Amino acid sequence: MNFWRVIKMMYPFMQLEDKTEIVHSDLLSDERVKVYIEKPINGGFQSATCFLPTYEWCDITGFSQSDINKFQDIIESTAHLIIRFASDGGFENAAGF
Repeated sequence: MNFWRVIKMMYPFMQLEDKTEIVHSDLLSDERVKVYIEKPINGGFQSATCFLPTYEWCDITGFSQSDINKFQDIIESTAHLIIRFASDGGFENAAGF
């Protein structure tokens, strides 16, 4: 079973070649979407949180600014999809996909 399916209201979005996972929440009550990024490393994880649509980053652990810039580019280029999927209950529930 996929780990993110166990956590309520977090949906898998993308896995990068280096095993970095990008997941997102449902649309929150304040109209934001929480995007959580996690990469397994020896003995733990690197992680970061970004809130859409403001691209507010917080809780960055282990990622460099260069990493965050790369994730920013990925999230900016797919934000319209993430927000749509958050409104529809994840990719698997999105109409038309």
